[in-house]
Amino acid sequence: MKDCENLATCGFFRKHLEAKTLACQGFIRQYCQGDKQDDCKRKIYKQQHGVPASDDMLPSGQLLAGHEK
Repeated sequence: MKDCENLATCGFFRKHLEAKTLACQGFIRQYCQGDKQDDCKRKIYKQQHGVPASDDMLPSGQLLAGHEK
């Protein structure tokens, strides 16, 4: 499967690509580089609102702990 077409501009991907946490790496493998690309809430948010979601919004739609939308 090809990587998501939004990787170059995705704030979450760019900010958390080098993260050592297994959670962030798992989201990247599933949503950014895997078969859940069409389920990415970040992609859906951008389509609906015309602007990217917060860099701390996970592809599942949840915010990383301690961050506000």
